[in-house]
Amino acid sequence: MTTDHASEVVTLDRRVLSVHDTGVVGDASSPVLVWHHGSPATGALLAPVVEAASAHGVRVVSYARPGYGGSTVVPGRDVASAAADVVQVLDALDVGRVLVLGYSGGGPHALACAALLGRRVAAVATVAGVAPFTDDAPWWEGMSAPGGLRAATHGRDARLAYALTETFDPSSFVDDDWDALGGPWEALGQDAQRAEATGPDGLVDDDVAYVSPWGVDLGAVEQPALVVHGGRDRVVPAPHGTALIQHLARGELWHRPRDGHVSVLAAVPLAIDWLLQHR
Repeated sequence: MTTDHASEVVTLDRRVLSVHDTGVVGDASSPVLVWHHGSPATGALLAPVVEAASAHGVRVVSYARPGYGGSTVVPGRDVASAAADVVQVLDALDVGRVLVLGYSGGGPHALACAALLGRRVAAVATVAGVAPFTDDAPWWEGMSAPGGLRAATHGRDARLAYALTETFDPSSFVDDDWDALGGPWEALGQDAQRAEATGPDGLVDDDVAYVSPWGVDLGAVEQPALVVHGGRDRVVPAPHGTALIQHLARGELWHRPRDGHVSVLAAVPLAIDWLLQHR
């Protein structure tokens, strides 16, 4: 069973952030991993992430971005705003330096933390992460269901209107993705369904943030940075990984040609190993 200590952090501007934490593993000096969840998600800890981290004595902290999992909605938030939220979470937990790992929509937010928090972030990794928006063919190419993001380019109201009739396109996932969701990453699919059941705000604000200026220069990421991407990803296609690496001075790209958007999560234990080697 995954140990998940849930709590709330009240921010300086009186918002609530829902926080999830495995608690101290080993001793207070153990490494801490901040997990940035995908879109949609509740922010709750996922067993495969916790198990991979715990094998190395790593504590895992996650929080629900605004609009998800009980965290206060913040219309118009940008990607960069995650850094200020993470600082307040870490301060509340009395956590200092961390490793940062973001999946899918969590990738931009993980990179923003690395760019803006300096030495507080030792190293960063993204898995199937979104690249900065360019509204050209390579950014969109290969997405099986880009409707939500295209609506988001017209603003929050347009994205909310799209959400009223939005349905999931099964072709977004390749066969290995479905196998992963039926096996080791079953909790990921269940968590996404719980997030969707509470309303569209988190996903809407994520999508608008991705296709708007991020408010952060990825050229400021001075830490070691790992980019992991699946060659068969139909949600955030492989060109996003190639684009991301161009921004990162100390970036390393792992291209996994057989993986889709979910099956690429099999690389999470390896990514955690990499982070630990580069802290």
